[in-house]
Amino acid sequence: MSELFDAIDALIASASPLPPPAERERLRKAHGLTQDQVAKALKVRRPTVVSWENGKTEPRPPQREAYARLLEKLAELYPADAVVSGQVVSPGTVSTATEARPLPPGPATEPDTTPQSVPAPTSTVGARPDRSASITPPMSRRPVVRRATPKRAPAPAAADPGYANGPLGVLDGDGSLYCVGGLVLDCPARTIPALVDWTLADAHLGAPRLHPSGKDADPLIVLTGAAAERLGLPERLEDRRGLRLPEDHKVVKQITRAKWKLTRRGFGPWARIYRPATGGQRQCVQFAILPWGALDARSWGHTAQLDPAGIAHVLGTYATRVITPRGSTAVSGLETMTALRPPTRAVRNEDTGTWVSGSVPGSLTDPVDPAPVEAPDEHPVVAALYPRTHQRTPGEVLDEEAYDWTRDPQLLTDTECTRTFAVGIDVNTAFLAAANRLVVGLGAPVHVTAPAFDKKTPGSWLVDLSGIELDPRLPSPFTPHGTRPEGPAWYATPTLAYAAELIDTYELPVAIRPLEGWIRTESGPYLDPWYKRLAEAYKQTMADLGVVPGMTETEFLAAMVTHKQTDPGLAAVLSAIKSTVKGGIGKLRERPQGTGYKFGERWPALERSTWRPDIRAAVISAARVNMHRKVVKTALATQTAPPPVGHLMLGEDALLPIALLSDCAVYLSDGPSPLDVLPHTADGKPAPGTFRLGVSPGMVKHEGTQEMLWAVQMLDEGHNPARHIKGTDAAIGGE
Repeated sequence: MSELFDAIDALIASASPLPPPAERERLRKAHGLTQDQVAKALKVRRPTVVSWENGKTEPRPPQREAYARLLEKLAELYPADAVVSGQVVSPGTVSTATEARPLPPGPATEPDTTPQSVPAPTSTVGARPDRSASITPPMSRRPVVRRATPKRAPAPAAADPGYANGPLGVLDGDGSLYCVGGLVLDCPARTIPALVDWTLADAHLGAPRLHPSGKDADPLIVLTGAAAERLGLPERLEDRRGLRLPEDHKVVKQITRAKWKLTRRGFGPWARIYRPATGGQRQCVQFAILPWGALDARSWGHTAQLDPAGIAHVLGTYATRVITPRGSTAVSGLETMTALRPPTRAVRNEDTGTWVSGSVPGSLTDPVDPAPVEAPDEHPVVAALYPRTHQRTPGEVLDEEAYDWTRDPQLLTDTECTRTFAVGIDVNTAFLAAANRLVVGLGAPVHVTAPAFDKKTPGSWLVDLSGIELDPRLPSPFTPHGTRPEGPAWYATPTLAYAAELIDTYELPVAIRPLEGWIRTESGPYLDPWYKRLAEAYKQTMADLGVVPGMTETEFLAAMVTHKQTDPGLAAVLSAIKSTVKGGIGKLRERPQGTGYKFGERWPALERSTWRPDIRAAVISAARVNMHRKVVKTALATQTAPPPVGHLMLGEDALLPIALLSDCAVYLSDGPSPLDVLPHTADGKPAPGTFRLGVSPGMVKHEGTQEMLWAVQMLDEGHNPARHIKGTDAAIGGE
């Protein structure tokens, strides 16, 4: 019978009310106890006590009964009405000092930046790094969590109380979930379905939408190797091609039994687990599995090797400035476009009074097939026209790609051969700069015959530009390899508009007469919000690394030498932002993936409204002609005489590149610095229209310097010096 009474007493104690979270903390501190001491006595971890005291979680039996007894005894010693002027006046040992905690270096020691206008969560949350603060993770395994005074405007995620703990968390093997700002939550889940349930019910993770008609970002849970093992996931994926768990794996079966679903890509390095939305409420959690290669080192540097707190800082900063990662940086780049310009919105049907889905002005609303000249070879519209082995000619395909050009070494001048160095300059986020104010097509292409060219109309044009003659030391702006066109070829609107500009400016004896066109009658600056968000993210991160607008050229060059060593975490964020630009543009023409694809069939990416190879072509076209325009302006600013009317022939003293690769140009110079190359006016300012050193997108930085003889040898051997001027392969880190 006594056992039954004991069971009844335990049952009552397990449901007995506990003091409010703030009172729990007050009582502990009043007796001079630390959270570690309480955790040790109750046989739990310190983050568990933190969660109890900030109200994130509630204790469960058997600890609940013991914790309630502790608080009851402390309340007898230190009643609430005995607190006067911040000091406890009651019998027993009195502690008036705050709890002592070690403070390792890192962001936890920075002041919190939660705004006063937004109520901070009741948890003891670590400080958000200040805009200029380092985000290098602390050396200790667990970051400090503490209260701090609000200082500046918050990250967008903090604006919604439902997302009080930020956009994401990094789960370690001991159940600690590391969030932004140094917050650590105690996660009790030991299976993937339980983790999904807990994340949606208790974690308070996510981020608000970037557009009023968009969707909030789903919470992201990043799993370390230890966390993956704890949840029953293998150390590596056996399916190295499909990169997913097999359908018969126990974790996949657990997900299915719990009535959750996986997307078509299954459970791989980036997975999404969801249930269909009910009542307008999304139920979805996304996962990044670190041991499976979720964070590609080419985009994220050594982020995956950081401790969980450091990973949370890097990914949290990226999520705040760009978007919560949803896959590779390329995927995130495309998702950012959609998040900023969602395809649909809710509109009221005036006849029925109900709300229905309608298009968002200026967005890409429906998937459309490209013009045959804009599509890759395997696309159904091309496969229906040509046999698989057919090599399409410039008159059959739009070939708008980035520069890969080298000058014939026989065209080096005597003056150039006396120089000592080869200096490379690189355009900051060239594709992003090209997207700024770029008008692109929004709908399906319309075929026209013998149209009059209009530079305001986006599209593809079949034109013969072989009659435009330029200095042989210059690359042609009309082809990616820089050679002169030999006849009619297809060009995107920015390329043809630049041809018209050259003809008008230099009075060239050529007329533009398109033979055909695939034009878009509906158009707009679709990429503008994308440009603005990523440009701000890039500049803000560069500012955090010590490179700011307004620097002198000398200050800028000096800051760029060490900026990546200032803070490795921020350097990883910067790398990811640049990869987001490059990858996002590439995703506009995503090719088929997987071994099961058959030539000529449709593939999943074609069903996206953002599968738009014509927009990709327009961006790359604009970037290439921007580069050529700067090359010409630089040459004209350095020669003594203007070019003759009717020709774009330059003097021997004109400064001309010996190589171009995408956004990098290599010049021969008497000195090793870009300041020894780039032209300036008499008052020391950059010559108008030329390359300009600076941090903003479209401006340039120093790419690298080598000896002149090295560069000439590269030309003689058929290699592009711009690819290796930095000492590494530029294709790996291009922007």
